[in-house]
Amino acid sequence: MCGIVGAIAHRPVAPILLEGLKRLEYRGYDSAGLAVIGPEGPIGRLRTLGKVSKLSEAVDSHPLPGTLGIAHTRWATHGEPSTANAHPHMARERCAIVHNGIIENHEPLRREQLEQGHRFTSQTDTEVIVHAIYDELDAGHDLTEAVRRTVGRLEGAYALGVIDRQTPDRMLAARQGSPLVIGVGFQEHFIASDVFALLPVTNRFIFLEEGDIAELGREQLTIWDAQGEIVERPVRTSTVAADSTERGRFRHFMQKEIFEQPRAITDTLEGRLSADGVLPEAFGVDAEAVFAETRAVTIVACGTSFHAGLVARYWIEALVGIPCNVEVASEYRYRQQVVPPSSLFVTISQSGETADTLAALRIAKESGYATTLAICNVPESSLVRESDLVLLTRAGPEIGVASTKAFTTQLVALLLLTLTLARLHRTAPGDDSASVALLRSLPAQLERVLALDETVAVLAERFVEKHHCLFLGRGEAYPIAMEGALKLKEISYIHAEAYPAGELKHGPLALIDEDMPVVVVAPNNALLEKLKSNLEEVRARGGELYVFADDQVPFQEDPDVTIIRVPETDDLIDPLVFTIPLQLLAYHVAVLKGTDVDQPRNLAKSVTVE
Repeated sequence: MCGIVGAIAHRPVAPILLEGLKRLEYRGYDSAGLAVIGPEGPIGRLRTLGKVSKLSEAVDSHPLPGTLGIAHTRWATHGEPSTANAHPHMARERCAIVHNGIIENHEPLRREQLEQGHRFTSQTDTEVIVHAIYDELDAGHDLTEAVRRTVGRLEGAYALGVIDRQTPDRMLAARQGSPLVIGVGFQEHFIASDVFALLPVTNRFIFLEEGDIAELGREQLTIWDAQGEIVERPVRTSTVAADSTERGRFRHFMQKEIFEQPRAITDTLEGRLSADGVLPEAFGVDAEAVFAETRAVTIVACGTSFHAGLVARYWIEALVGIPCNVEVASEYRYRQQVVPPSSLFVTISQSGETADTLAALRIAKESGYATTLAICNVPESSLVRESDLVLLTRAGPEIGVASTKAFTTQLVALLLLTLTLARLHRTAPGDDSASVALLRSLPAQLERVLALDETVAVLAERFVEKHHCLFLGRGEAYPIAMEGALKLKEISYIHAEAYPAGELKHGPLALIDEDMPVVVVAPNNALLEKLKSNLEEVRARGGELYVFADDQVPFQEDPDVTIIRVPETDDLIDPLVFTIPLQLLAYHVAVLKGTDVDQPRNLAKSVTVE
């Protein structure tokens, strides 16, 4: 979602703010702005529609000197993308704020403020916050108390950065429901919605908790918790390198991240496998005692992570023999849940800040689940901090909005969970040495699949003029087909849907014609013959088939059937292997269509609001 950067230092902050915004571009945005308090005069503010580069050009033309400032990239929620709706927002030239999140009671606050004579210049919910802070300042409260009183009236989610022209030695920060991190430098402090924004200036971070308010000076920092008590939050040193968000030799971040998957999976497996199984300590202290008593699993996630959960359902029910329910977090949180006895609650998120998934976790913790497990890529995230058990995916920074290596490392993490549960619930003696060998072979297997890149790039040319596409799969391949369809639609803007191949006669066959390419995921498993029958239904109606098939599958190519051979694999790791060519297909189609691969329209990397 939106990106926040703020700085208070002994040096000019505008370059720091601009660099921070550039490093947050991957999150998705439509406008950008910054506000700086200079040595004298009013707050200097610049806002532009479009890319951060336009804001940088504006700053070059109209420099903003000063050692205290805030900046923002906005992804429109309330009000269309426009300069007037861009952040920072100001009240009567005195105070300015940046805000991530949604204020749910903004309408009554706006009506009240209009009656008091405030003039609104935007359509945003954010503007009510800055007017409320101004009123508290005008009543004689200092900046810290003004922010404290204001957030006490807000309903919804927020991460705030606040500056006041009459208080040039302080910056205020507050968070509730949206992530916010403090960067600790030498006689300077920073705020940001993501550590990546601040890596050029510091590697030491404090992660604010729910309800925290922080007062930042150049040399001092004070944090109050939700109860108003002064607290010490730990300072953590990040191991992420400042250049880890560079593309290197690749044209796009998405392409780089597709090719990083063998290494990411190697890192995810490191230190978690013995010769014959998953190491007991992989999930943390006492995890195995809980897993041994687990009689059901509920997995909750959104988007790509939801697809990973759907694959895990097949694994868990087949190998462990206990029920597994998988739900979209935004649906789970708004219905009555029935919690089976001795249930494990699993959340999956790349960022660990997905609003719906976090809300589902908080509901689960009050609903009687035996324990909660987070599968996540960000060790300092809210999801990790609030879960009982954690398995980090170690994918490294993922900048492209379309998730690739986060997805495959989530699948690996879920397979580690499945094997652990299977061992603890196994009624007959045995070990998982064969499965461990498959996992260890996986990075090399994916390297072989990545060798299909040029083949898929040529194939992509046949999709460029299409407007719709159907993806088919059966069993564990069905969620992979769903993921393939999602990738194609989100970065190429081609409408794509996935169906279980056995459902063709229940509606989708009506769509089949020569203009509807049908992409098929065809591993060599027990459902292969059923799948072949389904494909004949497509051929009989003039459909154009593109079949990603295991080397050993006896498919015949003809003018209506194109076969893309995937190196032979095993049922257990089929979902991971067949994911890669579908990612490559989506990528190359998007490149040929000229879309913004890394920052597709209307989408954001981290969805921190409902």
